[in-house]
Amino acid sequence: MSHWLFDDGGRADAGFKGRTGDCVTRAIAIATGLPYKSVYDALNVEAQANPIRSRGSVKRVRTSSARTGVFRKHSDRFLEELGWVWTPTMQIGSGCQVHLRADELPSGRLICKVSKHLVAVIDGVIHDTHDCSRGGTRCVYGFHRLTDPLVSDRLVRT
Repeated sequence: MSHWLFDDGGRADAGFKGRTGDCVTRAIAIATGLPYKSVYDALNVEAQANPIRSRGSVKRVRTSSARTGVFRKHSDRFLEELGWVWTPTMQIGSGCQVHLRADELPSGRLICKVSKHLVAVIDGVIHDTHDCSRGGTRCVYGFHRLTDPLVSDRLVRT
């Protein structure tokens, strides 16, 4: 059994070309089974509706983008609306407890947060455009999981 499977989440089928920093969009599309373009558009709407002000600045406003990077605040809110629940696997000062490996993650559909990246893991198999596990040593900060299996069955693409 493979620990990694190439999956662009439907990006190419949606007409997008080239490489970009769309790991949040891709991971959500893969794990939920929603069309890439739908997730892309929804994340951009969320970002435009809720801009983030820089610390200590009243004027500087930053917005995230489904193409080049989504702020965690926006992706968390979007996933929460879909019924996904965040489970932290690491606390400040605790050190790495869970790695990006099948034997250390629960089964099912997960969206794992690792350093500077979000990745879909389905039944222990990484679904991404590259193997981001660093040989099974990459630390998982936490993961989103859909707790209601009936909702999960409706979301997964066939």
